[in-house]
Amino acid sequence: MGTSRVTTINFDNELRRAGAHSTHGWRRLLFLAQRYMLGTFGLIIMVLFVWMAISADLICRFSPLSVDSAHRLAPPDAVHWMGTDSFGRDVWSRIVHGARISLAVGIGATALGSTLGVIVGLASGYLSGWVDLLFQRVTDILQALPLLVLALVMTAALGPSLPNVIIAIAIPLIPTVARVIRANTLALRELPFVEAAKSIGMSETRIALRHVLPNTLAPLIVLATAQLGSTILTEASLSFLGLGIPEPYPSWGRMLSESAAEYVRTAPWLVIFPGVAISLAVFGTNLFGDALRDILDPRQRG
Repeated sequence: MGTSRVTTINFDNELRRAGAHSTHGWRRLLFLAQRYMLGTFGLIIMVLFVWMAISADLICRFSPLSVDSAHRLAPPDAVHWMGTDSFGRDVWSRIVHGARISLAVGIGATALGSTLGVIVGLASGYLSGWVDLLFQRVTDILQALPLLVLALVMTAALGPSLPNVIIAIAIPLIPTVARVIRANTLALRELPFVEAAKSIGMSETRIALRHVLPNTLAPLIVLATAQLGSTILTEASLSFLGLGIPEPYPSWGRMLSESAAEYVRTAPWLVIFPGVAISLAVFGTNLFGDALRDILDPRQRG
């Protein structure tokens, strides 16, 4: 009987501790949200775009590909919230479904470029020697060209399609990520915990992956978040130039290229709404990336 009572008391204490930790976590999140208001605003924008992309089939009344010649260039009204384009396609539906394309390209290119950059930077910084020299010369060549110019060359060589656009935008991201990871790796490999791991006979690969790599994740997360906006903008630029996602898939950049010159005066909603979508997506990711940098980097917290 006494043992059962002690067990019950201990269980109640554990529940109280768990509740206290949960409350402390929520207070911490609330404090960060209040301190970094712009970052919170950027996160809200990003969450809204992700929700739009996931719920596109539920929140759209029309298909983004359906053509209605009877309602060509219709202005925004109760039926077509953002009007229609020159083919009678609903602009709201194309904006919402275009979020899927932009987020798929942005997240896919950022993930691929960051992964390859981590591999190059970790190997270059940890192994040094001729490996470092070779990787650095390759990254110098890639970094000599601007992001958009190199993406244009890669897209022209690979051809316009969703996987090719992701690859074309990911490759120019590799040098930036590789240099950040290399700089952190060079500093970390001289620390005592790496020397201790070597002294007990741990392999170089295991040390790099298990001890060095986890300590480079904070700057990597910040960099990847900041680059997400650049990849979305680059995809829109490629589509605007006709080298991005091909028709009939809706893309914000292609929507601008189809209407900017011809309909900017007669149907301004064809230019305004895709432009606002691109601006908000890039603006939200940049705000959130700046706030995340301040949170994770101790030197920026002041």
